[in-house]
Amino acid sequence: MIAIEVINPGNQSQLQQTTVAVPALKAGQVLLKVAAAGVNRADLLQRSGLYPPPAGESDILGLEVAGTVVAVAADVSSEWLGEAVFGLVPGGGYAQYVALPAEHLIKKPASLGMSEAAACAEVFLTAFQAMRVVGSLPDQGALLVHAGASGVGTAAIQLGKALGCFVAVTVGSDDKAKACLALGADVAVNYKTQDFVTELKAARPQGFDLIIDPVAGDYITKDIQLLALDGQIVVLSMLGGRMTPELDLGLMLKKRGQLLCSTLRNRTDGYKAALISDFNQQFGMALAEGKIKAVLAQSIDWAEAERAHQLLASNAVVGKLVLTLF
Repeated sequence: MIAIEVINPGNQSQLQQTTVAVPALKAGQVLLKVAAAGVNRADLLQRSGLYPPPAGESDILGLEVAGTVVAVAADVSSEWLGEAVFGLVPGGGYAQYVALPAEHLIKKPASLGMSEAAACAEVFLTAFQAMRVVGSLPDQGALLVHAGASGVGTAAIQLGKALGCFVAVTVGSDDKAKACLALGADVAVNYKTQDFVTELKAARPQGFDLIIDPVAGDYITKDIQLLALDGQIVVLSMLGGRMTPELDLGLMLKKRGQLLCSTLRNRTDGYKAALISDFNQQFGMALAEGKIKAVLAQSIDWAEAERAHQLLASNAVVGKLVLTLF
C-alpha cells in the first residue's frame, strides 16, 4: 500500500509517499480502507522528532481516520465488514489502509461525508475527555477554552453549549472570534488586542469551573486568576512552552483549584474504548443529527500533505484540516 513517511525527522523534515506493507491484523482489530485522515498538531510534533508514537505502534503519521472496513480479525464480528466508520488510531492514518481495534470504531452517520467524519474523533474525544473524564465540568457550568478556533476548541464550544454551559474562548484574530461566537460561544477575546484576564473577569466575575489550556507557559498564572472556587485547569499541550513563571500557590489554594495534565494518544486500548462508549452515550445522537459537528476548514488531497501541515502551522485556519485519499 501507499503511505506517507517522514524523511529526515527534525527541523528539516519532509513528507514523501512510499510503498509499505499492509498492516497485519491482531486480535480484536479490523482493517480499514482509509478515505480521509485528520491532520493534527501531534503530526507536526512527530515529524519534528518531539512526539514519537507509543511503543509498538506505527510510526506513520495520522491519529484519526474515516473509511470502510475491509477485513476483520478472527475474533471480530463479520458484521463490521463493509461498514463506513471513523475513529482514533495511535498512528498509521496517513496510509491507504490502517488497523485499529473494533472497539474504537464509530459508525459514520449518513449525514456526514468521509472528510467530515475524519475531522471528528480526535477533537471531540479530546474535548470530551478534558471536560468530563479528566475534568469535571458540571452541567450549566462555566467553561473557558484557549485556542478556541482550533479543532479541539471548536468541538469544546459545541459540547459546552450542549451541556448548557457559559462558554468563553481566547483566539488570535477577530475573524476567529466571530467564528467562535457563531458556534455558540458567549464571549470571545482576541488575546492579541485585548488583555484576556481583564476581559474575562468582567464577563465572568465568579470565574470558570473548567479551563482547557493547550498553551501552558505563562497562561497558567493567568488561568489561576480566572478559576472559580474548586475550578480545574486541564493542560492538553505546551504551545506556549514547557516552563511557566512562578506560580501563586496561595491563590490556587484559596480557590481549592486543580491543575491537571492529559494526553490521549498513549492511553490504553481499554481506556479509549470506554471513552468512545461514554462519548457515544452522551453525544452520539447529537453528532448523528448534526446538532454538533466538526468544523472542517479544508479537505486537501493527501498528495499535498506538506501544504496541509504548513497551513496548520500557520495558525490561519478555523477548525480541522483533513487529507483525502479518494
